[in-house]
Amino acid sequence: MMRTPRTARRGATVGLAIGSIALLTLTACGTTSGDSASTDDALTELGDAEGQVSILAWPGYVEDGSNSPDVDWVTPFEEETGCEVTSKTYGTSDEAVNLMKTGEYDVVAASGDATLRLIAGGDVAPVNTDLIPNYEGIFDFLKEKEWNSVDGQSYGVPHGYGANLLMYNTETFAEAPTSWDVVFDKASENAGKVTAYDSPIYIADAAVYLMHHQPELGIENPYALDEEQFQAAVDLLKVQRESIGEYWSDYLKEIQAFETGDSVVGTTWQVIQNVLAGSGATTDVVLPEEGATGWSDTWMIASDAANVNCAYMWLDYIASPEANATATAYFGEAPSSQEACEYRDDCEAYHAGDEEYASQIWYWTTPIAECVDGRTDVECVDYAQWTAAWQEIKG
Repeated sequence: MMRTPRTARRGATVGLAIGSIALLTLTACGTTSGDSASTDDALTELGDAEGQVSILAWPGYVEDGSNSPDVDWVTPFEEETGCEVTSKTYGTSDEAVNLMKTGEYDVVAASGDATLRLIAGGDVAPVNTDLIPNYEGIFDFLKEKEWNSVDGQSYGVPHGYGANLLMYNTETFAEAPTSWDVVFDKASENAGKVTAYDSPIYIADAAVYLMHHQPELGIENPYALDEEQFQAAVDLLKVQRESIGEYWSDYLKEIQAFETGDSVVGTTWQVIQNVLAGSGATTDVVLPEEGATGWSDTWMIASDAANVNCAYMWLDYIASPEANATATAYFGEAPSSQEACEYRDDCEAYHAGDEEYASQIWYWTTPIAECVDGRTDVECVDYAQWTAAWQEIKG
């Protein structure tokens, strides 16, 4: 598998000032009320291609052969539609949100810790999926979710998805661990060699663990935490901090840490295990009994897209089985449709289409004051406060 290095992959730290502004916007608009945009804002029919489209995406999502001549799914799109692609990559969700506010991009590939901010800020438009034939083939468990829709109105097309798994050194653990307790309550047993993902969104991983081990807290959704629930998660992570050898956001650094033995247990991605397995490392991964956090990225269209017809054409193209298979395989994640697996030989490794497996994943969703679990009798802790707490935890 070919992949570009991806530093600061997802959910990287959001500046307090920026985060506060964005989340105030979310609270004001109300992501569950659908006030941030009207269904009438969605395109009703496709017109002629404008001849160009500007795309903002994670590295590895829009490859045109310039990084590797053998990796190119942009050129076929350009030849098929007449829409010339210009693209820009970003390193964090915060950067993507800010760049979309410039109005320079027609399309953005956004993770769940950015999508609600983009929707509430009016930066992306509702999407008419009737104009995207390949949308029908996308797995149902990725459609109309809290990170890509509002009141049943879609705001984009799912791209790929994956879980944040538990990696362990098979020499350190004679038997495969079955719980996240090895990085939380039992972390001290491997003090200095525990690793965790470096992002405020990692607080949700602690919340997933608490859902099962402290049910009296009443956590129903790890991204909807009231003050008491949030503090419990923060306290758990502060204790964990004493056993952390290093936090990681660059997957290459985690690979190196497990190869050298500096890390023996911690959160990871399937693609990291694939690389380590290929090098003969003594590692393996498991989806623990508590479930896990994860991601599902969404292709979205700018609310003021200058090339909206080409934008729709891109969303349909990148959701087509062959293009989606090529793009998600290159990055290292499960594709968005079963048909895409006809063009990949590794779908089983990524549990593609396994709905039971997918149901155990809590996909990244922006924490906002209006609780995304539907509660109205409390106010939830927003992402700006998650960011502040994360700095405190690491400090």
